[in-house]
Amino acid sequence: MMRIGIFFGGPAREREISFAGGKTAMAHINKALFQPVPVFVDSLGNFILIQEDLIHASSIRDFFPPKRFQDDIFSVYIESLKDLTEQEYQQIISEIGQIIQPHEFAQHFEFVFLAMHGPAAEDGSIQGLLEWFNMPYSGPGLLGSSIGIDKAKQNEWLKKSVGLDKKFFVLQRQDYEKYGRETLFEQVKKEIGIPFVAKAPHQGSSIGLAFVKKDSLEDFDNAIKKCLFIQEIYREDWLNLTEEDKLVLLQKMVNLDEGIGFPVRFNHQNYQHPADLLDTLQEYFKLSVTKASIHSVHSEDAILLESFVNGNEFSCGVIQSPKSKTVALPPTEIVIDESVEVFDFNAKYKSKATRKRIPMDASLANLQLIQKMVCQAFDDLGFGVCTRIDGFLSEGGVVVLHDPNTIPGMSPSSLIFKQMAEIGLTITDSITYFIRQSLRERMRTGKNYHAIRKQLEALDSAIKIELEAQRQQEKIILEIRGANSDELEASFEAIKKQAHALSATGKQAFTVQTPMLLEEGEILITVNIAQWNKDSAAEMLESISKGVHPLIAQTHQLAQEITEFYTNIKTA
Repeated sequence: MMRIGIFFGGPAREREISFAGGKTAMAHINKALFQPVPVFVDSLGNFILIQEDLIHASSIRDFFPPKRFQDDIFSVYIESLKDLTEQEYQQIISEIGQIIQPHEFAQHFEFVFLAMHGPAAEDGSIQGLLEWFNMPYSGPGLLGSSIGIDKAKQNEWLKKSVGLDKKFFVLQRQDYEKYGRETLFEQVKKEIGIPFVAKAPHQGSSIGLAFVKKDSLEDFDNAIKKCLFIQEIYREDWLNLTEEDKLVLLQKMVNLDEGIGFPVRFNHQNYQHPADLLDTLQEYFKLSVTKASIHSVHSEDAILLESFVNGNEFSCGVIQSPKSKTVALPPTEIVIDESVEVFDFNAKYKSKATRKRIPMDASLANLQLIQKMVCQAFDDLGFGVCTRIDGFLSEGGVVVLHDPNTIPGMSPSSLIFKQMAEIGLTITDSITYFIRQSLRERMRTGKNYHAIRKQLEALDSAIKIELEAQRQQEKIILEIRGANSDELEASFEAIKKQAHALSATGKQAFTVQTPMLLEEGEILITVNIAQWNKDSAAEMLESISKGVHPLIAQTHQLAQEITEFYTNIKTA
């Protein structure tokens, strides 16, 4: 059985999303094939073999740093603890697990499953470290990762690959600090017009994102500050805040999903903990000053500005078959409620004002065009294994691609798993695919070829044995049933949970069914993987009534080599 190090956490602003991905991998990885080993990467860059029960915490801050280091006022990350001695830090680590060094990785696992996001995780840094120590890992390699983290370079490469009907402009930070805002705003309007979107070029697709929708210098300035992770507090506003409101303001600054994060720099001095900044601000605003400008220590050197694209937004996963044929999954439309102004971190991960439509509402020709273009971009930009590519489809049928994501989000409801379900793979099957195909990709680097090939052959043999054993079994029948809509929804959620749990054991064949009333009476019909992976029973029934969309049927055919290899349709 292959031991898999599940790496989650990391230093990036998306570390909590990474934590959710780590939970998914731990819960859904095939336990008949793999032994998962949870490895928490803290924001200081340490690799910690973590106690497995801690993976069930709601947030990283629930266990790291421990509660005794969190005061009653602020909830902070480890980098905010000041004057921490090496002995104290080692004591903290010992409470949750043990540090391991990269040269010790092979003693604990044979493969690393990367559930990390953002800088240091998706830019080739961790990939290069793992290659140096001959440790195979999941996802694209060094080239694809380095391209996948730089949004400005992505635009240039996408333009060469598939064309890019979108104007963009890179605003250098030194120009923003040197020249007048009015001059820069006029230049931007001349180059790309209004409206436009501002992006922090090395962050996740939902971090450091702002829209400028009108000819407003104030809106422009606020958007640039958001992307540079600068927070301004005006004296008049501060003096009108209650003491409790000030604490709330500073806590929001700590929170990575809504604030600039700590440590910060203010008045030429670094502040690790919000309590210290609070004391300084109290004294600072006693002076006759206009505002305080607070900068995140982790900022950007430039901002990417892109002309606004009118059209329906989609997301499309691209994967490889076992023979490394590029296959596009069904484009998925992100249907956003009108109340959502910016599809940022909170709208993407916390709001219920968005839903997914698979495939997106478009003609078959346009859906096929999207798939063709994302496959071309996947090949030209040097990606591998799996990449999610977002984009827009205009009313005129023009496709505009942007923001390739080489390590897609991996919560159970993530787009990539929804799309993999459409070709017949459960979350467990998908994770097996990611691991298996990643081994194949690592062989292409010319490093440690024969050792990785031996791993791949052993895994293929184990997959074949497991699938053959399941094929010989009598399948367990899981039935979704309810006398009314509420009962049906409850049954749907319970059966979906049970199906995922059975899938993760890797030892039990099962099928999901639900009753349908026909002329001859009630009969049980089989519910396919895509249908029981929907977000609700209502969506499941809608999918059953509509039948198979032509694009889904075509995609399933293109992905047949994958589905036959990773599911119990037949043995490899």
